[in-house]
Amino acid sequence: MGVMVRGAAGRPGVRAARRPELRLPPLEAFEGSGLEPDGDYDGLEFSGADLAGQDGAGARFMDCALRECALDETRLPRARLLDSVLDGVRGVGTDLAGATLRDVELTDARLGGTQLHGAALERVRVRGGKIDFLNLRAAVLKDVVFEGCVLVEPDFAGARLERVEFADCTVKGVDLSGAVLKDVDLRQATSLEIARGVDRLSGAVISTAQLLDLAPSLAGELGITVEG
Repeated sequence: MGVMVRGAAGRPGVRAARRPELRLPPLEAFEGSGLEPDGDYDGLEFSGADLAGQDGAGARFMDCALRECALDETRLPRARLLDSVLDGVRGVGTDLAGATLRDVELTDARLGGTQLHGAALERVRVRGGKIDFLNLRAAVLKDVVFEGCVLVEPDFAGARLERVEFADCTVKGVDLSGAVLKDVDLRQATSLEIARGVDRLSGAVISTAQLLDLAPSLAGELGITVEG
């Protein structure tokens, strides 16, 4: 499988993810009535905005901040979020399928059923908060860091992950079916549960303790019978 295992004193076996470097300019308050398909939003701050159910398909957000916004059933497929911050956003069923996120920080989010299948994430940092049933099927993640957050049943089936880190976060019931991993660092995940796709861990680095936890699943995948 090509899984690398490192102890506490071992040298890192993966290249570190590059973090986004955000320096937002002075922002203007968003004063529109709502999002528009293919809208162009530049240098704006959405503070406490209720964007639930709105349609911003194909919209571009450049140098923007979305703070404490409601995103329930918000439609943002194929949207582009560039050099932007999402802080304290919340919502269920947010549609970001096929979206592009580049140089983005997502902080203290409370999201459920977020659709990011087929999306492209580059230099993205997800810090704090809780995301349930995150759909990243067939997405491409490059230089992405999940830090101090809780991910419940995230779906990475068919996704490509390169230089992705899971630091001080809880990962429950992850699906890695058909995923391709390269320089993926799982060692600092405080909890790691793999529901499907344990055979796709090639290209990842795990800790010795994680290896012991995953041993039954690995044995089953390899067809090994373990008896006392």
